[in-house]
Amino acid sequence: MTEMIIAPSLLSCDFSRIGAEIKEVQEAGAQWLHLDVMDGHFVPNITIGPPVVKALRQATTLFLDTHLMIEEPLKYAKPFAEAGSDLINFHVEISGSPQEVINEIRRLGCKVGITIKPGTPVKSVEKFLDNVDMVLIMSVEPGFGGQKFMPAMLDKVRELRKMMGSEAWIQIDGGITSDNVEDAARAGANIFVAGTAVFGSGDRTGAVAALKKGAAKGAADWIS
Repeated sequence: MTEMIIAPSLLSCDFSRIGAEIKEVQEAGAQWLHLDVMDGHFVPNITIGPPVVKALRQATTLFLDTHLMIEEPLKYAKPFAEAGSDLINFHVEISGSPQEVINEIRRLGCKVGITIKPGTPVKSVEKFLDNVDMVLIMSVEPGFGGQKFMPAMLDKVRELRKMMGSEAWIQIDGGITSDNVEDAARAGANIFVAGTAVFGSGDRTGAVAALKKGAAKGAADWIS
Protein backbone atom coordinates (compact mmCIF):
# COMPACT_ATOMS: atom_id res chain seq x y z
CA MET A 1 0.00 0.00 0.00
CA THR A 2 1.37 3.42 -0.94
CA GLU A 3 1.98 5.50 2.18
CA MET A 4 1.05 9.16 2.46
CA ILE A 5 4.21 10.92 3.67
CA ILE A 6 4.35 14.30 5.40
CA ALA A 7 7.70 16.08 5.03
CA PRO A 8 7.88 19.31 7.05
CA SER A 9 10.14 21.88 5.41
CA LEU A 10 12.88 23.03 7.74
CA LEU A 11 12.91 26.39 5.95
CA SER A 12 9.87 27.41 8.01
CA CYS A 13 11.12 26.34 11.42
CA ASP A 14 12.48 28.52 14.23
CA PHE A 15 16.23 28.10 13.70
CA SER A 16 16.94 29.38 17.22
CA ARG A 17 15.42 26.16 18.56
CA ILE A 18 15.96 23.85 15.64
CA GLY A 19 16.61 20.70 17.67
CA ALA A 20 13.37 21.08 19.60
CA GLU A 21 11.48 21.90 16.41
CA ILE A 22 12.63 18.70 14.74
CA LYS A 23 11.80 16.62 17.80
CA GLU A 24 8.30 18.09 17.89
CA VAL A 25 7.46 17.28 14.27
CA GLN A 26 8.94 13.80 14.60
CA GLU A 27 6.81 13.13 17.68
CA ALA A 28 3.83 14.61 15.79
CA GLY A 29 4.09 11.81 13.23
CA ALA A 30 6.00 13.34 10.33
CA GLN A 31 8.01 10.71 8.45
CA TRP A 32 10.46 12.88 6.47
CA LEU A 33 12.27 16.17 6.97
CA HIS A 34 12.59 18.33 3.85
CA LEU A 35 15.84 20.31 3.63
CA ASP A 36 15.90 23.20 1.16
CA VAL A 37 19.44 23.94 0.00
CA MET A 38 19.75 27.22 -1.93
CA ASP A 39 22.88 28.85 -3.33
CA GLY A 40 21.70 32.38 -4.14
CA HIS A 41 22.23 31.75 -7.87
CA PHE A 42 19.84 29.02 -9.04
CA VAL A 43 17.20 30.58 -6.77
CA PRO A 44 17.29 34.02 -5.08
CA ASN A 45 17.97 32.84 -1.53
CA ILE A 46 20.74 31.25 0.53
CA THR A 47 20.04 28.61 3.15
CA ILE A 48 21.98 25.66 4.59
CA GLY A 49 25.00 23.57 3.67
CA PRO A 50 26.44 20.12 4.47
CA PRO A 51 27.53 20.99 8.05
CA VAL A 52 23.93 21.74 8.99
CA VAL A 53 22.72 18.52 7.38
CA LYS A 54 25.39 16.60 9.32
CA ALA A 55 24.17 18.14 12.58
CA LEU A 56 20.57 17.31 11.70
CA ARG A 57 21.51 13.72 10.96
CA GLN A 58 22.87 13.42 14.50
CA ALA A 59 19.69 14.96 15.93
CA THR A 60 17.00 12.86 14.24
CA THR A 61 16.14 9.51 12.73
CA LEU A 62 13.74 11.11 10.26
CA PHE A 63 14.34 10.44 6.57
CA LEU A 64 16.36 13.42 5.30
CA ASP A 65 15.05 14.64 1.96
CA THR A 66 17.67 17.10 0.69
CA HIS A 67 16.42 19.37 -2.09
CA LEU A 68 19.33 20.95 -3.97
CA MET A 69 18.16 24.20 -5.53
CA ILE A 70 21.67 24.93 -6.73
CA GLU A 71 23.51 25.38 -10.02
CA GLU A 72 26.06 22.61 -9.48
CA PRO A 73 24.42 19.56 -7.87
CA LEU A 74 27.05 17.26 -9.36
CA LYS A 75 29.78 19.12 -7.46
CA TYR A 76 27.95 19.12 -4.14
CA ALA A 77 26.19 15.75 -4.16
CA LYS A 78 29.05 14.03 -2.34
CA PRO A 79 29.25 16.45 0.64
CA PHE A 80 25.49 16.23 1.14
CA ALA A 81 25.53 12.43 0.87
CA GLU A 82 28.39 12.19 3.37
CA ALA A 83 26.53 14.56 5.70
CA GLY A 84 23.74 12.00 6.01
CA SER A 85 21.11 12.73 3.37
CA ASP A 86 18.84 9.79 2.61
CA LEU A 87 17.58 11.25 -0.66
CA ILE A 88 19.17 13.96 -2.80
CA ASN A 89 16.86 15.81 -5.12
CA PHE A 90 17.97 18.22 -7.86
CA HIS A 91 16.38 20.26 -10.63
CA VAL A 92 16.06 19.10 -14.22
CA GLU A 93 16.59 22.75 -15.24
CA ILE A 94 20.31 22.72 -14.37
CA SER A 95 22.74 23.57 -17.18
CA GLY A 96 24.65 20.29 -16.86
CA SER A 97 23.63 16.69 -17.52
CA PRO A 98 20.77 15.43 -15.30
CA GLN A 99 21.72 11.82 -16.04
CA GLU A 100 25.25 12.44 -14.82
CA VAL A 101 23.89 13.85 -11.56
CA ILE A 102 21.53 10.88 -11.18
CA ASN A 103 24.41 8.45 -11.66
CA GLU A 104 26.56 10.23 -9.09
CA ILE A 105 23.86 10.39 -6.43
CA ARG A 106 23.15 6.70 -6.96
CA ARG A 107 26.86 5.90 -6.73
CA LEU A 108 26.98 7.72 -3.41
CA GLY A 109 24.31 5.40 -2.02
CA CYS A 110 21.43 7.87 -1.77
CA LYS A 111 17.98 7.72 -3.27
CA VAL A 112 17.50 10.12 -6.19
CA GLY A 113 14.86 12.74 -6.81
CA ILE A 114 14.39 15.12 -9.72
CA THR A 115 12.39 18.36 -9.61
CA ILE A 116 10.54 20.54 -12.08
CA LYS A 117 9.68 24.20 -11.59
CA PRO A 118 6.17 25.54 -12.32
CA GLY A 119 7.14 26.62 -15.83
CA THR A 120 8.78 23.33 -16.80
CA PRO A 121 6.72 20.61 -18.54
CA VAL A 122 6.52 17.06 -17.20
CA LYS A 123 7.96 15.74 -20.47
CA SER A 124 11.32 17.22 -19.44
CA VAL A 125 11.78 14.41 -16.89
CA GLU A 126 10.13 11.59 -18.83
CA LYS A 127 13.37 9.99 -20.01
CA PHE A 128 14.74 9.93 -16.46
CA LEU A 129 11.77 8.30 -14.74
CA ASP A 130 13.23 4.79 -14.78
CA ASN A 131 16.39 6.06 -13.09
CA VAL A 132 15.00 8.10 -10.19
CA ASP A 133 13.14 7.24 -6.99
CA MET A 134 11.02 10.39 -6.81
CA VAL A 135 9.80 13.34 -8.85
CA LEU A 136 8.99 16.65 -7.17
CA ILE A 137 6.46 19.04 -8.65
CA MET A 138 6.98 22.59 -7.38
CA SER A 139 3.63 24.25 -6.71
CA VAL A 140 5.29 27.64 -6.11
CA GLU A 141 8.32 29.31 -7.63
CA PRO A 142 11.29 27.97 -5.65
CA GLY A 143 13.28 30.26 -3.40
CA PHE A 144 11.16 31.33 -0.44
CA GLY A 145 8.72 29.71 1.96
CA GLY A 146 5.21 30.90 2.72
CA GLN A 147 4.09 31.33 -0.90
CA LYS A 148 0.58 30.71 -2.18
CA PHE A 149 -0.20 27.30 -3.70
CA MET A 150 -0.62 27.19 -7.49
CA PRO A 151 -3.58 24.83 -8.23
CA ALA A 152 -2.67 24.60 -11.93
CA MET A 153 0.34 22.47 -10.95
CA LEU A 154 -2.02 19.61 -10.07
CA ASP A 155 -2.38 18.89 -13.78
CA LYS A 156 1.32 18.01 -13.79
CA VAL A 157 0.83 15.70 -10.85
CA ARG A 158 -2.00 13.92 -12.67
CA GLU A 159 0.08 13.56 -15.79
CA LEU A 160 3.03 12.23 -13.84
CA ARG A 161 0.95 9.72 -11.85
CA LYS A 162 -0.39 8.25 -15.10
CA MET A 163 3.15 7.90 -16.39
CA MET A 164 4.66 6.43 -13.21
CA GLY A 165 1.98 4.14 -11.82
CA SER A 166 0.51 3.78 -8.34
CA GLU A 167 3.65 2.86 -6.40
CA ALA A 168 5.91 5.76 -7.43
CA TRP A 169 6.96 8.59 -5.15
CA ILE A 170 5.50 11.89 -6.36
CA GLN A 171 6.20 14.85 -4.13
CA ILE A 172 4.55 18.25 -4.15
CA ASP A 173 6.09 21.31 -2.53
CA GLY A 174 4.78 24.84 -2.14
CA GLY A 175 1.85 26.24 -0.17
CA ILE A 176 0.59 22.84 0.97
CA THR A 177 -1.97 23.09 3.79
CA SER A 178 -4.81 21.04 5.24
CA ASP A 179 -7.11 22.97 2.89
CA ASN A 180 -5.48 21.77 -0.34
CA VAL A 181 -3.66 18.55 0.57
CA GLU A 182 -6.72 16.47 -0.32
CA ASP A 183 -6.78 17.91 -3.84
CA ALA A 184 -3.03 17.32 -4.19
CA ALA A 185 -3.42 13.71 -3.10
CA ARG A 186 -6.41 13.14 -5.38
CA ALA A 187 -4.27 14.36 -8.29
CA GLY A 188 -1.68 11.72 -7.43
CA ALA A 189 0.83 13.16 -4.97
CA ASN A 190 1.87 10.97 -2.06
CA ILE A 191 4.67 13.01 -0.45
CA PHE A 192 3.68 16.44 0.84
CA VAL A 193 6.18 19.13 1.78
CA ALA A 194 4.54 21.46 4.28
CA GLY A 195 6.47 24.27 5.91
CA THR A 196 4.29 26.98 7.38
CA ALA A 197 1.35 24.58 7.77
CA VAL A 198 3.40 22.51 10.24
CA PHE A 199 6.08 24.73 11.76
CA GLY A 200 3.74 27.71 11.83
CA SER A 201 1.15 25.82 13.84
CA GLY A 202 1.02 25.83 17.63
CA ASP A 203 -0.35 22.30 17.46
CA ARG A 204 2.21 20.28 15.53
CA THR A 205 0.48 16.96 16.20
CA GLY A 206 -2.84 18.32 15.01
CA ALA A 207 -1.27 19.90 11.93
CA VAL A 208 0.45 16.68 10.83
CA ALA A 209 -2.67 14.63 11.58
CA ALA A 210 -4.84 16.98 9.50
CA LEU A 211 -2.44 16.72 6.56
CA LYS A 212 -2.35 12.93 6.78
CA LYS A 213 -6.14 12.72 7.02
CA GLY A 214 -6.66 14.95 3.99
CA ALA A 215 -4.01 13.12 1.99
CA ALA A 216 -5.50 9.70 2.76
CA LYS A 217 -8.98 10.90 1.78
CA GLY A 218 -7.77 12.37 -1.49
CA ALA A 219 -5.73 9.31 -2.46
CA ALA A 220 -8.54 6.82 -1.82
CA ASP A 221 -9.47 6.63 -5.52
CA TRP A 222 -6.07 5.56 -6.86
CA ILE A 223 -3.99 4.23 -3.99
CA SER A 224 -3.06 0.54 -4.20
